Amino acid sequence: MQEELITMLEQKRFHELSRLLRDQTGPDIAALVDEIPAQYLPLVYRLLPKDLAADAFVSMDPDVQELLIAALSDSELQEVLTLLFVDDTVDIVEEMPANVVKRILQNSTADKRRQINEILRYPDDSAGSIMTTEYVDLRKDMVVAEAFAHIRATGLNKETIYTCYVTDENRMLLGLVTVRTMLLSEASQRLEEIMETNIIFARTLDDREDVAKQFDKYGFLALPVVDRENRLVGIVTFDDAMDVIQEEAEEDFEKMAAMSPSEETYFKTSVFGHAKHRILWLLILMLSATFTGAIITKYESAFSAIPMLVAFIPMLMDTGGNCGAQSSTMVIRGMAVDEIRLKDFFKVLFKEFRISLIVGGTLAVVNFVRVYVMYQNAAIGLGTGLSLIGAVIIAKLLGCILPMTAKKLKLDPAIMASPIITTIVDACSVLLYFNIAVRVLNI
Repeated sequence: MQEELITMLEQKRFHELSRLLRDQTGPDIAALVDEIPAQYLPLVYRLLPKDLAADAFVSMDPDVQELLIAALSDSELQEVLTLLFVDDTVDIVEEMPANVVKRILQNSTADKRRQINEILRYPDDSAGSIMTTEYVDLRKDMVVAEAFAHIRATGLNKETIYTCYVTDENRMLLGLVTVRTMLLSEASQRLEEIMETNIIFARTLDDREDVAKQFDKYGFLALPVVDRENRLVGIVTFDDAMDVIQEEAEEDFEKMAAMSPSEETYFKTSVFGHAKHRILWLLILMLSATFTGAIITKYESAFSAIPMLVAFIPMLMDTGGNCGAQSSTMVIRGMAVDEIRLKDFFKVLFKEFRISLIVGGTLAVVNFVRVYVMYQNAAIGLGTGLSLIGAVIIAKLLGCILPMTAKKLKLDPAIMASPIITTIVDACSVLLYFNIAVRVLNI
């Protein structure tokens, strides 16, 4: 598709290109222009209908948006900004350098500038930072016919019109009513008779991740946001909640891989940037492995007497690390979706203990048979088998204890993921292994 688009541009077949672009969606066009040469970008954008151009602009990468803003005239930029919803404009402003932000604000209406500044004053991780102030508000004394007339008059510039909010003259949230409810009601019915008064809402300073979880729990399309005085100040829509969930998932993934979170994409981050995000945790984990080395050194006499003992250390450490990673992943995932809570600590601990007995016992039996067949040495098979059981138990318990402890301490459970648990389990496994080996083999 990109090749066809570039060919049309080079051959100046603008009429055909315009027809082709009109059949695409905003996100599809954003994906197309991301791959074309920068000099063609303004031309392609000007061929789009206004509404489609706005949809495409929102979906573009920040770098492409910046190039396009620089290429557009003030009047063209004003047209684009007029069609953008406030929350989308805020997202763009947050990604742009200061000179571009200044130009965006200069070409926005006074009302929109006020709304943008109002949202920007909230902390980055709050519900206020992801809300939009463009919602449909109604009065309880309106009848259904009046409500529909109000929606037709104002709905074009609202983020969503499906869910409408009933407020008083002071913007106090009284209830909500859906378009579906109004369509199925008599035109003369008052809104106070059909509105839902048992409302789930968020406050402006609530954690945005907690707000996003409400959408998954209740199946919302939009969630009202109120201030300290319970006045309706905005709504969080489904698409913004999904963006939060995606960002949090990416951040947790990076933490679980023992990397500092980065807001840039893989290819847009420099080599030194990648190294900076990775090196700190790698240094910590490398230095912490000193304890494992010290344990091995302490029992040097044991494997000097029976060199074969050294051969089982990698197997023991890998098994323990893998078991810990399994448990921590399941627990972190369970806490992320609110399936596992802090009150379930002992319940989870007991379950993981039982799992570890089954897993450890199975691995120990298989290992005993393997060692006996290969080396005809039952004592070593018994020693490594008991060590495996102990290592698995330790790993499984640490895999659930550490993430839940992090949660209790108001830390991100993802930091207690595989690399950290593996490092701790390695030291514990080696210490246990040599203690068991010394006693079983009478070294």
